[in-house]
Amino acid sequence: MVATNLMVSVCLLLASTVVFLSLSAKQGYIVLRRIPLLRQKNPAASTPPRSVTLEKKDPGNKPPDYRDVFPPSRRASLGAIPSTLLPTQKKLSLSTSSPQGQPSTAIPLASPIEGCGSPAYTPTAFSIEEIKALGDFPDYAELSGVPLPEPYPEFVIEKALPRPYRPFRWAYHQTMSLTKMEPNWWLELENTYVARIAQRKGYFEKYGGAVLQYLPGSELACKELMEMCIQFLCARYPQYFSLDEENMVFKNGILKIETQLRSMHPLEILLNHVPEDFAITMRDPVDGFYYFRAGVICSSLGWNVGTKIGLRLHEIHAPIPDYKEKMRFSMDRFFAKMPTDKPIQRGSWGLEVDQPLFMPPGDPHELHRLSQNPELKLSQCHLRVDWQTLRRLPLSAAIVFNFKALFTPVSELCDEPYIPSICLRILKEGKKTLMEYKNTWHVEHVVNPVLEEYEKVQVAEGLVEVGWKVNTLDESPWFPGWEEKWHRQQGF
Repeated sequence: MVATNLMVSVCLLLASTVVFLSLSAKQGYIVLRRIPLLRQKNPAASTPPRSVTLEKKDPGNKPPDYRDVFPPSRRASLGAIPSTLLPTQKKLSLSTSSPQGQPSTAIPLASPIEGCGSPAYTPTAFSIEEIKALGDFPDYAELSGVPLPEPYPEFVIEKALPRPYRPFRWAYHQTMSLTKMEPNWWLELENTYVARIAQRKGYFEKYGGAVLQYLPGSELACKELMEMCIQFLCARYPQYFSLDEENMVFKNGILKIETQLRSMHPLEILLNHVPEDFAITMRDPVDGFYYFRAGVICSSLGWNVGTKIGLRLHEIHAPIPDYKEKMRFSMDRFFAKMPTDKPIQRGSWGLEVDQPLFMPPGDPHELHRLSQNPELKLSQCHLRVDWQTLRRLPLSAAIVFNFKALFTPVSELCDEPYIPSICLRILKEGKKTLMEYKNTWHVEHVVNPVLEEYEKVQVAEGLVEVGWKVNTLDESPWFPGWEEKWHRQQGF
């Protein structure tokens, strides 16, 4: 049977070759895509990461108890760390033996590690003494189990464009839609870097605690996150970033500045150098649940750090439709057990007038959402994608949610196979409560007719099969031929 199926696939391939040679590149891609043999996944870099399934078993009326549920320990990685320590740190003895069971003495949620007695352990079973012995900028790749990114020598900041994320799904219902994070793309820079950093710093100057806050007990997690981000930038973009560890100076070649890392709070360093948002959640040993304890967020719509800081996970997501019924238990349990070496990624999307980045409650831009402006032009309509990652920090065991807002003119979707059809189906037939929360109504009178026209053109040009049944693409969160378009537009 296997041999027969293989022969049939080969015959189909040979027959399609004659047709393929007479087609354009995009049309040929669609034809080959229909052959089952060629639709199998391959390990190439363009292959979307595998999805992650959340546990959906509900405990019923019995409230879940996570007081004795901990993430996997990473203390065994200490055995590989001493060789990478600075000379002054090599004299310190690091024990790789695990504490009896899970940590018996937990660091209180609101307590800095300096104020804790000994012994005291983080949820990933590192002791305070071990963390102090590791010092500044330990080998986080070894500690976390997530490799540093590969260098990207072709990267040119002035030309760089974000990858064209299109996280559309059909059938459209409320799930986290998680996939494994790609280590090379944890932090992604593009040609708006300089302007976006300036914009974010301006928000901080104007709004202060509405965009940046940190509560007591988050000191270690903030420092750890900052150091991991700097290690990533220096490894991924060595032509632009470097670190002088001896003097604790971070050099940014794009902004042409040097920063003394001990001169300001770690979150302010991230604000000044990384155009992404970070929300740090931490485990409270009293109940085992996770709380939002620190963050720098400059691209929220309708909320801000000040309205969410200190809240538990389900309280943060209270406005989201179906979260309590379908996702609360799964997410609480996922956070309780999430390993350090398995970060995830996902995307959310919306449609906006212009490019609103930060819109606190009461912002004048909210008025756009209250009506359908008859004067609205297509050139004003943008797809906004918030590309998000979630990862556990190895030492503090904090879980960091980071995201960045990416804007694309709706007109860009015209030559992206299947994308207009999927987006149109969601806008027309998506669940009412979800679409009301997504709040796209104010632009649909302009966007929907345009997507209908794009859909017709793609069918006529052979980019989409006649009668194609709308569904989530195998290439999601991208589309067939996305890499060719992306490389062509940015020139590398």
